[in-house]
Amino acid sequence: MSLAQVHYTSAAPGDEGTAGRFTAVGPGVSGALLAEIEPLVRYELPGGVLDRPSDDELRSLPQAFGYFVLSDGSRLVARSAPVRDAGRAGSGVRFHAHAVHLPPGVPLPDDRLPVEAWRSPHWVAVTPGGPMPDPLTLPPGPAAVSEGLDDFAVSRGPWLAAVLADLRRASDAEAADGRPVVLVERQCADVARWLGLASVTLPRESAERLTFTTYTRRPESSASRVVGVLPEDAEAARAAGLRVHTCAGSPPAGGGTGDAWAATAARIWRSRSPELFSEARELPGEPFAAGPLAVTALCAGIELGPDGRAAAAGWAADRPYALDAKRTGQLVEALTSPAVDDRTGPEFDAAGRLFDALEGRCPASVTAPLAAMLVTEAVRGGNGSLELPRRDAFAGPEGAVVAERLGPEILTELADTVGSRPVARTVQLLRVARLLGVDGTESLPGVVDRLAPALLAEAAAHEDPPGFAPALLELLDEQFEVRTALLGALDRLAPEDPGAVARFLERVALPFTGTQALPHLRMCAEVPEAMATLGGDRAAVWHRVLRAAGLSPFAEPLVLRTAVGLVWEDRAPTVGEARLLLDAATSDAHRAAGTWARLVDAALSPSAAGASGGASAAGTDEAAGLAHDLLRGFPEEIGGRERAGLLLLDLVRELRTGAPEPGWAERVRTLCAQAEPVEPALRERAYAALVERLLAPDRPGAELYDFVHGEDAELIAAYDRTARTASVRTRLRTQPAYAADCFTVWTAHPHAGRAWPPVAAALLDDVLRPAVRGMSAEAVAEVEATVGRTGSSGRADAFRDWNRSSALGRLGRRIAGRVRRG
Repeated sequence: MSLAQVHYTSAAPGDEGTAGRFTAVGPGVSGALLAEIEPLVRYELPGGVLDRPSDDELRSLPQAFGYFVLSDGSRLVARSAPVRDAGRAGSGVRFHAHAVHLPPGVPLPDDRLPVEAWRSPHWVAVTPGGPMPDPLTLPPGPAAVSEGLDDFAVSRGPWLAAVLADLRRASDAEAADGRPVVLVERQCADVARWLGLASVTLPRESAERLTFTTYTRRPESSASRVVGVLPEDAEAARAAGLRVHTCAGSPPAGGGTGDAWAATAARIWRSRSPELFSEARELPGEPFAAGPLAVTALCAGIELGPDGRAAAAGWAADRPYALDAKRTGQLVEALTSPAVDDRTGPEFDAAGRLFDALEGRCPASVTAPLAAMLVTEAVRGGNGSLELPRRDAFAGPEGAVVAERLGPEILTELADTVGSRPVARTVQLLRVARLLGVDGTESLPGVVDRLAPALLAEAAAHEDPPGFAPALLELLDEQFEVRTALLGALDRLAPEDPGAVARFLERVALPFTGTQALPHLRMCAEVPEAMATLGGDRAAVWHRVLRAAGLSPFAEPLVLRTAVGLVWEDRAPTVGEARLLLDAATSDAHRAAGTWARLVDAALSPSAAGASGGASAAGTDEAAGLAHDLLRGFPEEIGGRERAGLLLLDLVRELRTGAPEPGWAERVRTLCAQAEPVEPALRERAYAALVERLLAPDRPGAELYDFVHGEDAELIAAYDRTARTASVRTRLRTQPAYAADCFTVWTAHPHAGRAWPPVAAALLDDVLRPAVRGMSAEAVAEVEATVGRTGSSGRADAFRDWNRSSALGRLGRRIAGRVRRG
């Protein structure tokens, strides 16, 4: 069919108020379409063009070749070129636009792409007087724009990947957002060549969506998806926020795009093999997946980077049936080439998946290079997360060659005890050794002794499950001797830090359900469930965890240490819990396990020390009893401040319930000094026990004398506080003999240093006087008589004078009150 052609000419010089006019319009092009076409075909001269350029200058001016989609779905292919005004030298410059209108659904002749008409000989620069050939009807064979694309691609090598990636995005059906990709070239023909590269590289439907113009002065207002500009207009395009590729200047730094498809396509162009694009499109996969293109390139002998090789291996691993035997062999050969030295972790992972997919489908001679590459990387590259081949992959002569090459390296590294080695690395080496049949029996004990603490340390350094866990479990499943040795090493470590082992087992479920005893590991595995079930009853948790060991603490004392560490890891046992632990095993067992120290902590903890008075005194008595038993059970082990603290507690027990050796006050002072830093509650309880005994009527006089003359202000202050308590006041009020005794003590040492006299005087006035004042006359007389019997007649006189001064003081106050009222 004949396509309608349109001609448009700019206004002649002197035609004010008009931009141009249509000089010829083919049938079927409406006025509404002409209004839409007019801004598309307008042409603006580059900056700095002379008013009357020479013929050579005129020929060097850019031509705007474009392909546009109109609002009714029809399309327009147009060329706008500068022409001399009247065809005479020295005349001004106008432009002439020649366009072909394609109705909706009508393809170009011979199903060509629009860019192929760029060099059509039928574009004209004047309005014809009669019918003209269709510019879209091209000669058979490759269009002129396709010729020389290889050379052009090589010359634009630094920009290829980035431009192809943007042209692919611009061709997407959803990409028509009004913001074109800008190609900066000195010649608009080179912009057309970029579009020629795109037409070969992209699928047909994508290439047909690329609307374009090879030259414009105003890219920010263009409706095309791709526009070409001259270098002087590039900055304005950048300022407008457009994607700009300056292909007319210095090559860009780096050049990486992160787009494996575009990078692979660029490699194919630089290798002058554009026929591979159509070959790759015959393979299954998404249109712009890098895999098919990378596989085709590698099979053709084109070298790719790590991303391209990984894409090829990954694609082939997902579709092992898509390639014939020849191309599968070519792909494996390319992936395993000794010349490649930049392989990455993702590439090795993809190669591992490809090996798994091909194994059993292909001869061993095909998969053996992949297996050898994978294990070589595992040993020499340190890729601890690499998925290894199965053991039978190395059963043939190829495996013997790899084992001979790598075996000594593996054994040397496993035997190295200098520095630290990551867990994943050790696990990988052990697994590769088994794959290759390398005998590491001699080095195994040393390996697991280093591996076991490394497991705990690396797992504790991260909150998430450790990355080495899957490979470790596979190792233990594959190698019985390693599992036995490693579990034994962890079991030996558990008593030293059972909490760390328990937390590790919660995150990595080690298999120890076999016949190995492993009492400590079994306890560590039991404690989370016991804690969840029994809650805060730590004694019950301890019993359950100890039962999980399957051994008696009498037979294996270290289970005591593990159980105590699991249940009381971050705190001391209470006194009651410590008593339970002490009674559960002999002192020899606690001594061997080292748990006696936790019992000492329990006895000396602040909560065990208590404070004076009330229910806490009973708790202190319990702690004091525990201290007495600990001193007797571990006389050689307990020393230093801990021993002094326990002796202080034991003295508290004796002061409350027995007859301690003489020198009470001095012993309290000495033990407190030796126990520094002593818990304040323990010090207070020791002071309270001492002064309570000194306030009792049956205390030895020598102890009281030493106390009064000891000048210990803290002890005397404790005496003062206790003497003012309600229990002492009640005894003074109700027991005349006790009141007499206190009067004798508080008046007997008036010159005993500086600390005692003011305290004694204050107690007489503030404590004893109110008590005597509240007694009956008979009780007061009994106090006076008792003072006389236990002291002397002078002491009785002193009491009468003291009591009379109190009475006179009361009488004087009553008389003074009456005078004031009068």
